[in-house]
Amino acid sequence: MARPFLDLPPRSARPRERGLTVVLDKGLSLAQVDGLLEVCAPAIDLVKLGWGTALVVGNLEAKLARYAAADVPVMLGGTLTELAVRQGRVDGLVGFIRDLGLTHVEVSDGTIALDAERKRDLVGRLASEGLRVLSEVGSKDAETIMAPYRWVELIQGELEAGAWKVVAEGRESGTAGIFRADGEARTGLIDEIVHEVEVDRLVFEAPQKAQQVWFLRQYGTEVSLGNIAPEDVVSLETLRLGLRSDTLLDLSVDAAGAPPAER
Repeated sequence: MARPFLDLPPRSARPRERGLTVVLDKGLSLAQVDGLLEVCAPAIDLVKLGWGTALVVGNLEAKLARYAAADVPVMLGGTLTELAVRQGRVDGLVGFIRDLGLTHVEVSDGTIALDAERKRDLVGRLASEGLRVLSEVGSKDAETIMAPYRWVELIQGELEAGAWKVVAEGRESGTAGIFRADGEARTGLIDEIVHEVEVDRLVFEAPQKAQQVWFLRQYGTEVSLGNIAPEDVVSLETLRLGLRSDTLLDLSVDAAGAPPAER
C-alpha cells in the first residue's frame, strides 16, 4: 500500500503474527471473492468459512483456489469441528482439511459441551498434525457468564496444548462472550485476560465498528480481530492506521512526531 506523505502507525506485513484480520466468509460468490481480494488482499490474514458453509456452497474448490492465489489462508468454521467431535468423526475432518489443502483449523466448544481436558487433547492432536490451531474460548449463549479466572485458565491451557492463537468468543453478531447482549465490551473481563495472557496470542472477535475502535484504542494498531465482514476489511484497516476520525487522534503522530500518549 502506498504511503507517500503521511506518518502512519507501523503495520506488519503478511504473513503476520500480530495484528491479524480474520474475515468471515458466509458464502461469498467467486465474483465477491475476486472483488474482495482485488481491493484489500494485503489486509486479510485469514478467512474463516463460517459455520458449516463449506459443505453447502457449490464453489468451494474454486473459491479456495482464489484465496490460495492471493496467499490468503482459509480455515473451516469451528462448528464443523464441534460436529465432528460430537459424531466421533475427527479423523474424517482431518482428512477433509488435508484434501482441501488447508493449513489452519478452528477448535471451538461454543455450542457443544466439551470437557476442558478433552478439548486440550484435541488441540494438541491437531497441532501435532502440523495444523495451525485457533482455539476458541467462550460461549455463543449471551446468558452464559464465565468468571474471568476461568477464561484465563482455559486460554492458558489451550495455548500450552499447542494452539497458535486463542480466539475470544464474540459471535458473528458481537453480542456474546466478551460482549454483553447489547454489544458493549466486557471491559473488566478483557482487561483481566490481557493482564494474564500476552495480547499477541489472542484474537478478539469484534464484528461491530464500535468494538473494533475500542480494541484499537486499548491495545493499538496490531491487535488481532476476528469475525470481520468482507465489506468491513477496508474500514478496519483505515481504523488501524488512524485514517478515520474514530482513531485518528489515538493512533496518529502529530507534526512533531510525538504519538498521542506523549503529547
